[in-house]
Amino acid sequence: MNNKKFDVLVVGELNVDLILNKIESFPEIGKEKLAKDMTLTLGSSSAIFASNLSSLGAKVAFLGRIGNDNFGELVTGSLREKGVDVSCIVKDSHSNTGATIVLNYENDRAMVTYPGAMNNLNINDITKDALSQAGHLHFSSYYLQPGIRNDVGKMFKLAKELNMTTSFDMQWDPEEKWELNYDEVLPYVDIFLPNEQEIQNLTKENSVEEALKKLSGRSNNIVVKMGNKGSLLYNERKTNYKKPFLNTEVVDAIGAGDSFNSGFVFKFITGADLIECQEFGNLMGAINTTAAGGTAAFTNYPEIIKTAKEKFGYKAK
Repeated sequence: MNNKKFDVLVVGELNVDLILNKIESFPEIGKEKLAKDMTLTLGSSSAIFASNLSSLGAKVAFLGRIGNDNFGELVTGSLREKGVDVSCIVKDSHSNTGATIVLNYENDRAMVTYPGAMNNLNINDITKDALSQAGHLHFSSYYLQPGIRNDVGKMFKLAKELNMTTSFDMQWDPEEKWELNYDEVLPYVDIFLPNEQEIQNLTKENSVEEALKKLSGRSNNIVVKMGNKGSLLYNERKTNYKKPFLNTEVVDAIGAGDSFNSGFVFKFITGADLIECQEFGNLMGAINTTAAGGTAAFTNYPEIIKTAKEKFGYKAK
């Protein structure tokens, strides 16, 4: 950790999730279908990451855009409940807070997202004063935030000039174009956190191994998330595989990748070596699957470690 006001500043998208379960059948044009269960909750990968990192004990602040509306109040209230500072969040009077409608069908789901205010986050929102308050910068969901997309390299470069450490999870591209100038961004990123499909799509390669080869010399540390297959850490042209912590009673996997990120970054900012960070990331991804939604399994550090010991035999270092 550091002597700054915050350990981590999270920059990213903010929205709510309206989740419909127990739906009688798929939607059809001109017909009405019924769902037997509904949940309205905090959404967005960035918010799940921030919430779970805060629950682990880090001092976390968030910078993003919401509308001046009820959904925006739900977002900020939910983050505050998890101990996340929301003073850097911008209220956009010209847009509504984003929302994702999630239709759950057994082990699969369909989603429709209204981006709203997250479209308007821009480099002018990310001030030197905001960055200077934290020791580490995490940015997520590159493709969902067109207002800042062309300036992400500039943002990370500024962070490095301020002696911050950095991490980046680009997430999925809904347009599937995978346009990212990684030569302008990755040199300023200490920890790049794609999953296996994302890194292959980004590099236009057919395997993770070839994708890593392509990024060799263009990046610092790359961590590839592979779900229930574990994870790969790549740095200095060496690859380290870590097996997963497997949960035999998965409730759901919503936010598991974000929880991996929170575990990895939590250990990273405490000065742990990268292999320990990787193992703890795997563990937090597994912990995530023990409760519904992306944040329910994360209460406080002692409770999280207790679950880790009881369910996965983890021995805290």
